[in-house]
Amino acid sequence: MVLWLSAALAAIALSVSATVRAETDRVSTSADGLRAWYLATGSVERAIQYMTWGGLDGPDRYWNRRKFRFKFSYPSGDAVVEVFGEAGKLNVNTASPGDIQRVIAAVGAGQGPSPGLSAPIPTFGQGVASFQEIEDILTMPGVTPEMYYGNYITDSTGHLYPRGGLRDCLSVWGSPAGPFDVNAASPALLVAFGASEDGAQRLVERRKQAPFRDIGEASGFLGPNAGRFRVGGNTIYTLRATARIRLPNGQPSEVTRTASAVVKVLDPLLYFPDTVHVLRFYDDAWSQDAAAPPGPGYIPGMTGPGVTGP
Repeated sequence: MVLWLSAALAAIALSVSATVRAETDRVSTSADGLRAWYLATGSVERAIQYMTWGGLDGPDRYWNRRKFRFKFSYPSGDAVVEVFGEAGKLNVNTASPGDIQRVIAAVGAGQGPSPGLSAPIPTFGQGVASFQEIEDILTMPGVTPEMYYGNYITDSTGHLYPRGGLRDCLSVWGSPAGPFDVNAASPALLVAFGASEDGAQRLVERRKQAPFRDIGEASGFLGPNAGRFRVGGNTIYTLRATARIRLPNGQPSEVTRTASAVVKVLDPLLYFPDTVHVLRFYDDAWSQDAAAPPGPGYIPGMTGPGVTGP
């Protein structure tokens, strides 16, 4: 009886110990996630402030249109803020049916076009209201979450890479019919308007190293439809922050959080000091940096070339 009672008590103790350890890990992960989220949202706010100080052609110490990333380091962790121009997207409210079908075919990767978006969405007339937010297209027939948010596809070598979804190609603030900013266009939009799959991926890898300063530098990647693209032309930008806190031992945490905002940059000569207006703020935003597997010493967005900061 004493042996059986000892065995039962030992089993209970082990079960309680395992439960306490699991709950401790869960609470620790939640705390790290909350701290990383505050780091990401604070980095978005800091990037907005840098854009206010820099203006469209401000000093490189803060921001100008040629700077596509901010690298921020804090006592508690690190963050990278990516800057994407909305001129690299197609305006869903004013685009032609043909352009919308090209984008849907490129994003669907063989799924076929969605009949619900096969016609243009007029801003005025015929009693049809325009989209107020890009998320509204999820209510259209045939638009699946995978089509909207994006998925991974296989390239010619068998490797998976993020294809991007409709939200990466369409916008309520984008270009009506182009030309699109080659430094901000997603791979799917590049393919939709003339680039090959291989050319789009090579273009993305090239602009990670340094942004294109002239459309002639990118013409070799775009094929015969290079006229649909240009460099610049943005006044509305998406800021997307990826943050990771630093553990007490100095190593980065495995927990990553993101946040983003859509802002409009106004002429500082006319609107100073309120030169940056926030149009939307997202508490969570998908990022390829956030999707990368964590490793020792890995800091999101800071391991490759082309990372610039103040």
